[in-house]
Amino acid sequence: QVQLVESGGGLVQAGGSLRLSCAASGRTFSTYVMGWFRQAAGKEREFVAAITWSDGITAYADSVKGRFTISRDSAKNTVYLRMNSLKPEDTAVYYCAARYGGGLSRTPSAYNYWGQGTLVTVSS
Repeated sequence: QVQLVESGGGLVQAGGSLRLSCAASGRTFSTYVMGWFRQAAGKEREFVAAITWSDGITAYADSVKGRFTISRDSAKNTVYLRMNSLKPEDTAVYYCAARYGGGLSRTPSAYNYWGQGTLVTVSS
């Protein structure tokens, strides 16, 4: 079992920055990919970014590429999402997820464990 706890969400003005954290515990030794997804009100959950735990290979949604950076700290079992140049359309609940048994994926159903989410609100 893997437990994921997100933190760092809040209210920020457009153009501002925020860093989300995802602390992983449990059987993290088997984690292969960590991802960030987001879900805006009335919308489907969408891919934001992902990183392979072992090699640090990353993938980003086109909508956040160049603005967001995913990273991990193996010593702390923590994954981060640094968000710069935030836009109102970035407003959503952001979820951390873990995927086992495969490589990078942009599909929510490919991930096995999920955090409870942290709300990011970007005001204009």
